[in-house]
Amino acid sequence: MPLRAHLVELRRRVVLASIGLLVGAVVGWFFYDPVFGALQRPINQAAAARDAIVSINFAGLATAIDMQVKVSFFLGVLISSPWWLYQLWAFINPGLNRTERVRTYGFLAAAIPMFLAGAAFAALTLPNAVRVLTEFTPEGATNLIDAQTYLSFVMRFVLAFGVAFLLPVIMVALTLGGVVRARTWARGWRWAILLAFTFAAIMTPTPDILSMVLLALPICALYFLALGIGVVHDRRLDRRRVAEGLPKLDGTVPGEQP
Repeated sequence: MPLRAHLVELRRRVVLASIGLLVGAVVGWFFYDPVFGALQRPINQAAAARDAIVSINFAGLATAIDMQVKVSFFLGVLISSPWWLYQLWAFINPGLNRTERVRTYGFLAAAIPMFLAGAAFAALTLPNAVRVLTEFTPEGATNLIDAQTYLSFVMRFVLAFGVAFLLPVIMVALTLGGVVRARTWARGWRWAILLAFTFAAIMTPTPDILSMVLLALPICALYFLALGIGVVHDRRLDRRRVAEGLPKLDGTVPGEQP
């Protein structure tokens, strides 16, 4: 396909993805009230626990409508994620062979629920994070949280967990695509655990170690699950290549040390 045709196809996919995002944002607009109620619930719980004034503050005249638009588009990104991920796949689809297309379908089928699972996990841990952060407010003081600041915090919190849960899927995709061998992931398992616990400590700033451990363990488990899938794939591929009289992927032949 010539460059001009690629650019035309790219423009077409971007337009379709944008239309899907707008449709998702329109749907999100009608779900703003229950979603904002869910966002406000951790604040209300923190206020009740401390018996203090902790509330979301709309500082500007247009802040309320601005927040509703941003929340709607944030929901649109989540709602339309299967659609814009499919548009990305459809753009690169002509350059893939049949096996690679099947793997891409599998990647999409795993990536979407894993991203949403990470977002859901973030929603479960958000109240605890809000409670701990508001506990630093001095006695007798009022904590009026800027609506825009709070929304940005929640969006980063949710997206960070969504991306963290996507990393194992990316690991498997890179291994199946032959970009990275499972042996490389295995060598970095200590760094993976360190990064998982560091991420948990930052995203869940609770004073107890148990909360950090409970957050880091699912990430570590997903990492080792992706590693196991990669090991099985590499061994199967090596056996196939040996049976065909070819060296292994690392360049060694049977009987030699890698």
